[in-house]
Amino acid sequence: MKASEIREMSVDELNEKLVSLKEELFALRFQHAVNQLDNTARLNAVKKDIARVKTVLRSAELAQQ
Repeated sequence: MKASEIREMSVDELNEKLVSLKEELFALRFQHAVNQLDNTARLNAVKKDIARVKTVLRSAELAQQ
């Protein structure tokens, strides 16, 4: 997911996306633990997406103050 796509989302959409990414990360970690994960690079990609979403949420929060 690109940062430009994330910046276009509303705060509610960002919160929903954050929840879904955290659920996906949990599922990927579980698959990795039982050696069923094929694409291990997806773990890092999801972590980076979570960081991007949190960064945009924080900047939106600071902009409101």
